[in-house]
Amino acid sequence: MAPDRNTTLPNYRGRFAPSPTGPLHSGSLVAAVGSYLEARSRQGEWLVRIENLDPPREVAGAAKEILDTLEVLGMEWDGEVVYQNRRNEIYQAALAALEQQGLLYPCICSRKEIADSSIIGIDGPVYPGTCRGGLPAGRNSTALRVLTHDDPIEFKDALRGLIRQQLASATGDFVLRRADGIYAYQLAVVVDDAAQGVTHVVRGADLLDSTPRQIYLQQLLGYSTPAYMHLPVVTNKQGEKLSKQTQAAAVDVSRPVAQLVEAVRFLGQTPPAELAESSVTSFWQWALENWQLQKIP
Repeated sequence: MAPDRNTTLPNYRGRFAPSPTGPLHSGSLVAAVGSYLEARSRQGEWLVRIENLDPPREVAGAAKEILDTLEVLGMEWDGEVVYQNRRNEIYQAALAALEQQGLLYPCICSRKEIADSSIIGIDGPVYPGTCRGGLPAGRNSTALRVLTHDDPIEFKDALRGLIRQQLASATGDFVLRRADGIYAYQLAVVVDDAAQGVTHVVRGADLLDSTPRQIYLQQLLGYSTPAYMHLPVVTNKQGEKLSKQTQAAAVDVSRPVAQLVEAVRFLGQTPPAELAESSVTSFWQWALENWQLQKIP
C-alpha cells in the first residue's frame, strides 16, 4: 500500500483537516492559521481535508460553510479538497494489509463492559484485551482492534519536545473499524496523510495523545512519519476546549481581519493595533513576514 506520491513533492506539505460538525470557530481557526502560516512561511503547500467519517455527527452544509469561511479569510489551499466519506475503499485496503500481518482481531465488548473492567488511561478506559483470545460463539456486530505492545513510541514535537507513550498501557488495543462499519479516525488520518504526501502536521494539542497511535500505524503500514507540531488549544471560561459541544461561536466572517488578528495573538504573535483595520491581503503579508515559532506559548 504505497502512498500516492509523485517525484516533485515540495519539501513542506501541510494540511488543515476540520470535521464538519458545525461552522469554523475561534479554536479551529487558530489551528487553521497556525498550519497555514507554517506552510506558507516555508514556501510549502497547504491542503484541506474534510474529516467526515461519522455521518451522525456531520451537520448538513457545515463542510461548505467551513470552506467558504476559509476563502473569506484569504486562506487559499492547494489541490482539491479531500472528503473522507469518499475513501472507504482505501481504508479497507489498509485494514486488509494489517490483517495479513495478523495484527487485527474482532471485538464485541461494549463501552460499559470495557469501563467496568479497565483502568483509566490517557483517552478513557484502557482496553483490557478481553477479545484477544477469540469470540464466544454466536456473537456478531464486531469492531476491529489492532494489537499493541508496550515498546515506547517516541516523537519530537516542534513545540513540546520529546513525547513518549507506551500504547498497551496508555490505550490498550484500539479500534480501527467500529461495529457499525465506520472507520476510526486514527486509521483514516494515517492513510490520508500518507496518500496526500503530508510532511508536516500542525494541529491542536488536544490531538497530542493520538499521535503515538498514529505513528504506530504508520510503522505497521510502512508509511513515513510526518513532523508534528501541536498548538495550544483555545478554551472557554470553564477551561473546556472550544467545540460544538461547548457552544463555541462561529467565526464572524463580517470581521475577517479582526478574527485573524485575534488568532495570531493567541499564538503569541504581536501584530500592531492598526493591522486590525487593514485588508485581508495586508494581514497575511504582515503575518508571513513576522511569523515566529518561538513566540507560541
